[in-house]
Amino acid sequence: MSKSEKFIYKYLNTASPTGFEASGQQVWLDYIKPYVDTHFTDNYGTAVGVINPDAEFKVVIEAHADEISWFVNYITPEGYIYVRRNGGSDHMIAPSMRVNIHTDEKVIPGVFGWPAIHVRKDGKEDAPTLDNIFIDVGARTKEEVEKMGIHVGCVITFQDELTELNDKFYSGRALDNRVGGFMIAEVARLLHESKVKLPFGLYIVNAVQEEIGLRGASMIAARIKPQVAIITDVCHDTTAPMYNKITSGDLVAGKGPVLTYGASVHKKLLDLIIDSATKREISFQRSAASRVTGTDTDAFAYSNEGVPSALISLPLKYMHTTVETASKEDIQQVIQLIKGFLEDFDPKFDFRYVV
Repeated sequence: MSKSEKFIYKYLNTASPTGFEASGQQVWLDYIKPYVDTHFTDNYGTAVGVINPDAEFKVVIEAHADEISWFVNYITPEGYIYVRRNGGSDHMIAPSMRVNIHTDEKVIPGVFGWPAIHVRKDGKEDAPTLDNIFIDVGARTKEEVEKMGIHVGCVITFQDELTELNDKFYSGRALDNRVGGFMIAEVARLLHESKVKLPFGLYIVNAVQEEIGLRGASMIAARIKPQVAIITDVCHDTTAPMYNKITSGDLVAGKGPVLTYGASVHKKLLDLIIDSATKREISFQRSAASRVTGTDTDAFAYSNEGVPSALISLPLKYMHTTVETASKEDIQQVIQLIKGFLEDFDPKFDFRYVV
């Protein structure tokens, strides 16, 4: 297994719930340190590797580091645990899932319980909701749960880890958007190994707290004050059953990166990215956003006095589940597209729409 493959498994399998990203961020930083000139972190945990830190012109390539999760919200006298969301966690998939409860001292295993099929009435079954899903940690009383170190506010992640399907896809929890962190780290590695000299400063940003409102990106954009930002995130592969192409577009995992059109996406920057893709014969797909992209693109675009920003997305099946599935080939294509754009980009480019 290559160093890159070891990294993607270690990184994606390390829990990094929103607001508690430190463990994953340490894995990410340890990987990119040899490929950057310097690095820094902010007070909430966003991690940044920097190439050419003294350059006046600054380009950001960014992903978000956090994964959706749960909080312990209520412990019953009988020792069952009720939860609330930390990000867009899906109550429908919770029953029968194994979980890790992260305490100050250790990780406690648990399971989302659910009544047996034998005791449920046909046609009158309750669907999973936040009001009825619960976790069992093998305790019989609230006091026993608390003695284990579990308290209200402990964060909970699913146990599922990264696997492969048909040698073509990665599948697991938190590809949204930890796989983006992998991709931008690989860009840094490839630039270093190919000895590319960039005529600007490159800030490789792994931002926290995207899942609850683009919070980490907003903070770090204000600190870095870049002139250009390229954001990675995921979008829906719409070929699987129960997706609506009329509303979500026609996007396919395995057919290349998705480039988004929208108000926060700077059209002249997007055209430069398309030129870099075309020059390298990198296949890409197109999508359209409405008012916002819903990604850190919006945070960077509208920061400071306005930062030309663009979004490169990875088509993903089954978003916000434990089996998020992405094409290995698409991942490599995104890496090559970002690297190619950075090689092509002239910091003297005039982004003004009207002169």
